[in-house]
Amino acid sequence: MPTIELNFTDLQSLVGRELPKTIEELNEILAYVKGEVKQLLGDEVSIEIKDSNHPDLWSAEGIARALRSFLEIEKGLKNYVVRSPSGVVVNVDKHLENVRPYIGCAVIRNVDLNDTSIKGLMHLQDKLDQTYGRKRKRTSIGLYEFDLIKPPLMYGVSKPNETSFVPLGYEEKMTLEEILEKHPKGLEFGEIVKKHDYWPILKDSEGKVLSFPPIINSNDLGRITGDTKNVLIEVTGTVENTVLDTLTILAVCLADRKGTIHSSIINYPYGKKRKLATPNLKPRRISLSIEYIQQILGMDLTKRRVKRLLEKAGYRAALGKGGVLEVGIPCYRLDIMHPIDLVEDVAIAYDYNRIEPAWPEHATPGGELDQTRFSSLIRELMIGYGFQEALTYDLTNPEKIFTKMNMKPKDFVELSNPRMITHTCLRSWLLPSLMELLSCNTHVEYPQRIFEVGYCVAPDKGVENYALDHLKLTGVDADTNTSFSKIASVLKSLTSNLGFEAKIEETDHASFIQGRAGRILIDNAEAGIIGEVHPAVLEAWGLEVPVSAFELDVKHLLRPRLKI
Repeated sequence: MPTIELNFTDLQSLVGRELPKTIEELNEILAYVKGEVKQLLGDEVSIEIKDSNHPDLWSAEGIARALRSFLEIEKGLKNYVVRSPSGVVVNVDKHLENVRPYIGCAVIRNVDLNDTSIKGLMHLQDKLDQTYGRKRKRTSIGLYEFDLIKPPLMYGVSKPNETSFVPLGYEEKMTLEEILEKHPKGLEFGEIVKKHDYWPILKDSEGKVLSFPPIINSNDLGRITGDTKNVLIEVTGTVENTVLDTLTILAVCLADRKGTIHSSIINYPYGKKRKLATPNLKPRRISLSIEYIQQILGMDLTKRRVKRLLEKAGYRAALGKGGVLEVGIPCYRLDIMHPIDLVEDVAIAYDYNRIEPAWPEHATPGGELDQTRFSSLIRELMIGYGFQEALTYDLTNPEKIFTKMNMKPKDFVELSNPRMITHTCLRSWLLPSLMELLSCNTHVEYPQRIFEVGYCVAPDKGVENYALDHLKLTGVDADTNTSFSKIASVLKSLTSNLGFEAKIEETDHASFIQGRAGRILIDNAEAGIIGEVHPAVLEAWGLEVPVSAFELDVKHLLRPRLKI
């Protein structure tokens, strides 16, 4: 969980009310923002935020903003306004499309800065870079003295030895390559750009370097002080939404320091050519059912009471038709993705300690689900056929489930903020996971016969969260003597022992050899795929023996009449 280092006097000033100086009393107030004091020494306070999805709270400005709502110093949604355009236009070079394609900028004028607020801003910048920005791979931030910069800006590229400038904290010019070799930030983050032929560079209209994203700012322009009044914020990255969200968080923090926010125009040359104005601070809207709140919290709250609690939590709530509220979500609340997130804030505003505990009205003795017992039966049968069970990760990436399987990408469930570049989506089928396992065990004797019963996830707009779990069974036989008929005999024996008849019809599938692949039919419904794995797939996984496999959706084997 993120730990935030703050100045107590500064926090108190931002809140606009005297705060208790004892840890116990301060914790009672910080409970509104899921915070807990870890250390309080003089005027320095360390606060742990018990929510890693709440980056707007990772600063004194963010904590103060939330406390002003919960303490009812301010009421309802805090609306941040983008004033007149800043005059900054950023022209993006087409060569950045496959390097670091996205940028967002804003100018904050008349900011009230001092050593304390600058230290807090640097702390926030580092937190966002390391966590939300995944150690600058997804996003990185630059802050500049705007009065020294001459727009328009060019977000372009440079060869390693083509450009030189004085990096932050140094007095001598260095080429980009020298920065990666000598500067601490270059040594720490250099691997992000080294793999590319061209490296990102940000310059103004006079050719002065602002920064070498995502490594380091210029010492001439990329340093802000207590005398700085007008600040240029720049965020670059590989994921557009993350870039724009990071820009929003920084912009509203500086606006809380009495600054006014002014937009910039980004000109993108790739994809569909477009102009994008940043930042976008418009609130979002979610419909919230009173009945849903009552069901979750177990309290009989009226619509007007819920409206007041939402306003106390920093939202705008309008009475809609029937038992529904239309809730305005502040631009900086990136953690609000579902009505349940609003219900949590209603409970916090009401005060968890005031919710009376109640015993469940009905006894609910535990027991295994039919599906769980059925899965165990499948496992026993597969082990009886000489297969060894494997357990692999639900998280994967498109290269594994599509590219290495000789397939073109299609619909899949992608993570909006993955922690690792190797785990960016949920698996849509099991076979790639078992192929990866085989590729890691080429040193083991053959035959290798493995299986897995596990969940896969597919996009489905017909369900609440737009994603549906599918329990699947996959069996894989890796051996010089494997064949279509051999793996088919395992499938037919398995389904026969479960009381089903599996039919196989010839089909084409990119992951299997043409003429040696079939779709599995159970009760005339397509239930899976079977075949001999294509040589291109074997080569992609580094396998030198033939592999045959089948994959079956278990739902086709689950019948109400089935006795387990």
